Amino acid sequence: MKNIIVTGGLGFIGSNLIEILIKKKYFVINLDKITYSSNFYNTREYKNSKNYKFLRCDIKDKKLKKIIFKYKPIGIFNLAAETHVDRSIDSPKNFIQSNIVGVYNLLESFKEYSKKYKSKLIHISTDEVYGDVLRGRSSENYPYQPSSPYAASKAASDHLVSAYIRTYKIPAIVTNCSNNYGPKQHPEKLIPKLIYNILNNKPLPIYGRGKNSREWIYVKDHCEALLKVFTRGKIGEFYNIGSNKNLNNLKVSRELINVAKSIMKIGKKVKIQFIKDRPGHDLRYALNSNKIKNKLGWSAKTNFRHGVKLTFDWYNENKNYFKSLPRKDILKRLGKG
Repeated sequence: MKNIIVTGGLGFIGSNLIEILIKKKYFVINLDKITYSSNFYNTREYKNSKNYKFLRCDIKDKKLKKIIFKYKPIGIFNLAAETHVDRSIDSPKNFIQSNIVGVYNLLESFKEYSKKYKSKLIHISTDEVYGDVLRGRSSENYPYQPSSPYAASKAASDHLVSAYIRTYKIPAIVTNCSNNYGPKQHPEKLIPKLIYNILNNKPLPIYGRGKNSREWIYVKDHCEALLKVFTRGKIGEFYNIGSNKNLNNLKVSRELINVAKSIMKIGKKVKIQFIKDRPGHDLRYALNSNKIKNKLGWSAKTNFRHGVKLTFDWYNENKNYFKSLPRKDILKRLGKG
């Protein structure tokens, strides 16, 4: 049995990745420190699988190195991170600790481990490190210009990984992905927040005038790309992972309303409501993903309309997911600055 460690595996992308890895017959060790965004509901389908083990561990912990040496993984996917821009505006410290100090500790542990055992580290990052991309699409050589404390902390972690690759020759790869959506995403993020409000007959809050544009990718497509990078990616490289399809927040909201109407009778309060914009809000992110397409033969399969339908169906059929979260984490507005 080939062991894989996934950090942050109780979260959105991590739990979806674990599902795919188990289906591929890997033995997965899920390391998670259990924060507000960690949810055991996300791993309920495979929590009793013989190919799965959960361990509570912060990647800043000293015991991380012991765990890595004990389980001898052939790969580590690092998804442990604080990820919500609004929270980073209110409290940058947590982002510095998790996304920079935590990654430093992981790199130090992996540096020692990879000298003795064959393995790969896949560090998962974001398109937000590139900042506003008002024209065209950012390739892997595009300069980093992060706008939020979150994006800056992820940019710093990417640079740390890159420096350890060059200085210490560690076998690592960095991926930068566009906005994910799909099952198991915390409703502090746009799409599950809107779905929650639709299901509960509440207005749909949209920052500014809804013109901010994002490149949207279905989470399972992203996870398939991560597996492709792990099995075929070149050590030391960066790979952008995106769908090449942009939508602004207003169009996302309207698409969700249309999906909801095809499934249920929506309440009278379900209307778009423009609210004060967040500080430093980037207008547009857009990735050039030609490298992963041309070098590794990967491209996104799920179009947005189908992916949003799958996503809405999951939340509609898993209302207990919302009940597993404190209501304040769903409803409270953060990041006012």
